[in-house]
Amino acid sequence: MDRRILVVDDSELTCQQLSLLLARPDRRIKVVTDGTEALERLVDGNFSLVVIDLYLEGKGIEGMDLIREIRQRDLPVTIIVMTAHASIDSAVEAMKLGAYDFVTKPIDPDQVQVIVERALADRTLLDEVNDARDRLRQRFGFHNLLGTSLGMREVFRRVERVASANCNVLITGETGTGKELVAQALHQADATRTGPLVAVNCAALPEPLLESELFGHERGAFTGADRRKQGRFELAEDGTLFLDEIGELPLGVQAKLLRVLQDGTFERVGGSETIQVNTRILAATNVDLRQAVAEGRFREDLFFRLNVVTVTLPPVRERIEDLPLLVDHFLDRLRGRGYPAKTFSREAIGRLARYDWPGNVRELEHLVEQLVITAPGDVVRAEHLPPYLSPPIDEDEPLDLSFDVIRPLHEITRELTDRIERHYLRGILERYRGRIDRCAEHSGLSRRSISEKLRIHSIDKADFKPRPAAARRGVAVGE
Repeated sequence: MDRRILVVDDSELTCQQLSLLLARPDRRIKVVTDGTEALERLVDGNFSLVVIDLYLEGKGIEGMDLIREIRQRDLPVTIIVMTAHASIDSAVEAMKLGAYDFVTKPIDPDQVQVIVERALADRTLLDEVNDARDRLRQRFGFHNLLGTSLGMREVFRRVERVASANCNVLITGETGTGKELVAQALHQADATRTGPLVAVNCAALPEPLLESELFGHERGAFTGADRRKQGRFELAEDGTLFLDEIGELPLGVQAKLLRVLQDGTFERVGGSETIQVNTRILAATNVDLRQAVAEGRFREDLFFRLNVVTVTLPPVRERIEDLPLLVDHFLDRLRGRGYPAKTFSREAIGRLARYDWPGNVRELEHLVEQLVITAPGDVVRAEHLPPYLSPPIDEDEPLDLSFDVIRPLHEITRELTDRIERHYLRGILERYRGRIDRCAEHSGLSRRSISEKLRIHSIDKADFKPRPAAARRGVAVGE
């Protein structure tokens, strides 16, 4: 595999010298004399190694700032810095920021060769480890999250990158997508905290009780308060507080929550002692908080405090390829609880893939449990599914590859190609439920080519789009 190396120095002579020195058949060398251009190339390109002069006089961002940007953006590139003998302290500072090693000017060719060879060897090993880790995550999931779809892999990457960052995270997604699982994954992957994960459902309690749950209360604060009680913020000290359904938080409690986010202090209900806490906040919502802010139901300043980093969970209808993995996971968990061991037939899984899942993963989990209980035998078949999961289009239509050898070969070839193409198009349309963009991505064709082939074969993509859940169940729209 070719290794790409970027050389960043404000001297064109140095760039030329390093370009010749580092040249190998399995390497591609790029040189730039501007720090800002270097960052743009690193963001856009897949470089293994970057060699940076720490002092880029008048050439965009400085070398030290470039290193900071590389690390802040988590770019997968190894950094070697160049500095003059009199600036070794700067090279040490660069290594504290994450540089792999440094070379001094004037450049010693032998020293550069040794350091670059070692850096590339270590980079290769690191890339292999990361690649193996990615494959495992794609196969088995990440912490308690499951999925191989592009949407879920982006969730995995997002969780890993922000897990140990000291920032608040807003988790968004439709009801039943698994927002609490994301909170658990963030907490488990956070290596900086030793405290527990404490959860509060902001929609489950009226305002007075919710305030007491979050901040605690003193004895005699209200009727029935016969002793001091610690709130969830105190219980989550040095850990994580997960505020589920944050969009339902009453405005009065929002003001007190904002203060905790600003300075980490609060008072218990009925108390005067100021309590300081070190607690990370994760919040989840299935409502549009920006719309809630516009309608006056949610404080704008609190929204900006919570929305430092957002993790958005895709609905099941946008990650249909994860269905078999999710079903197997639920079956395994049910077996662990003493339910009979069962599997789903291919036809049953195909039928599930054509439903729009308004209740998302939670609805799927409940359906799997119901079918394990009610379906006879060891295999859940398509006929065991509820009626609202309507039969797919032409599910049993076979691919006919028979032909008459009497006919000319070119006619037979053209006819069989048309049959295969039509069958293939219907198959991917069913898999991706009529979404042309996903079909094009899967097949390697352009969206225009897919649309043209559908026209030629008189296939209507609308026939493969999911119907609303109410229509599937036979409920009139508007009831």
